[in-house]
Amino acid sequence: MVVAFVFLTGLSTLAENAQGQDLASFEQRVTEHTLPNGWTFIIVERHVAPVFAFMTRVNVGSVQEGAGVTGLAHMFEHMAFKGTPRIGTTDYQAEKKALEELEAAYQAYQQARLSHRADPKTLERLYKIFKEKQKQASRYVVKNEFGDIVEREGGVALNAFTSADVTGYFYALPSNKVELFCYLESERFLHPVFREFYKERDVVMEERRLRTESNPTGRLFEQFVSTAFIAHPYHHPVIGYASDIQSYTMTDAQKFFETYYVPSNMVTAIVGDVYPERLIPLLDQYFGRIPSKPDPPPLRTVEPPAAAEKIVILRDPAQPFYIEGY
Repeated sequence: MVVAFVFLTGLSTLAENAQGQDLASFEQRVTEHTLPNGWTFIIVERHVAPVFAFMTRVNVGSVQEGAGVTGLAHMFEHMAFKGTPRIGTTDYQAEKKALEELEAAYQAYQQARLSHRADPKTLERLYKIFKEKQKQASRYVVKNEFGDIVEREGGVALNAFTSADVTGYFYALPSNKVELFCYLESERFLHPVFREFYKERDVVMEERRLRTESNPTGRLFEQFVSTAFIAHPYHHPVIGYASDIQSYTMTDAQKFFETYYVPSNMVTAIVGDVYPERLIPLLDQYFGRIPSKPDPPPLRTVEPPAAAEKIVILRDPAQPFYIEGY
C-alpha cells in the first residue's frame, strides 16, 4: 500500500524544511527513549501538519524460523491484525475456550495426518471435528475490527511487511490520536489472539500460489536464492514452503511470538506532530505494561565462502527473465 501526502503550506514550512536539512537542527528534534523492559522509541518532532506516522521494527524474519515452520514470521504478521481479548470479539471468554478446543482438534488431526499409517476414515472423522470447532470459534469473531478502529479515527496506510531479517508494522494517525496509538500498538503485542488462524493460513497459502507457484518470475527468484545460499537460512523463502504453511499450528505461532516478540527486540520510530514531554509518559504507561523477557537466541549459522559459480535455469513458457547476483 502506497499513500502519498502533499502538504501545501507557506514560507514557514519551506523554512522548516530547509532547516531540516541541517544535521545539527535535525538532531535537536530527535529524542530516544528506552523503557525498562527494553523497548526503544525514537521520536522525531516535525510540526508541519497535525499528523504523525510510526513504524515498529521487530528484529525477526524468516531467518529465525526452524525446519518445518518456514513462513511463520510472515504468518504472525497476518495474526497481528486479528485483534486482542478486547478487540475483534463479541465474547472473549467463550472464544478463548472455543480456540483451545479448536487447537486440540487440529493437533489430533495433524498427528494422525503425519502418521506413517494414517487411516483414511480416521482422518476424515478428525478433519470434520476440526472444521466444526473452527466454525464454533468463528461465531465470536468481529472481522477487521482492529483496522476499522484505525480507519475510523483517521488513520491511513495501515500495513506491515516481513523480510528475511525484520518484520515491520506502520500507519499514520492525526496527532490528537497519539494515546489511541499507544493503546492499540501495545495491546496487540501484549495480548495477541490467534483467531481465524487456520483460515488465515489458507490465505497465506493462496498468496504463495499467486506470487510464486503461478508466477514464473517468483519461481525463478525462489530457485535463485535457494541456490545462492547453502547453509544460511536466507535460502528459505520468506513466505515459506507450501508443506510448512499447510502444517504449522497456533501452538507454533504462539511459541514463535513468545520467543521473538520481546521488548528488547523491538524498536519504534514516531515522526510528526508529537511532543516528547507529552508522549513519553504515554509510552511508559501503555508499552511499559509488556513484561521484559530474555533476548531471543542468536542466529549461529554462517554462510561459507562461495567456492563455485552457480547457475539456475528454469524452463517455462513465459517471457525471458534474467537475474544475476553476487
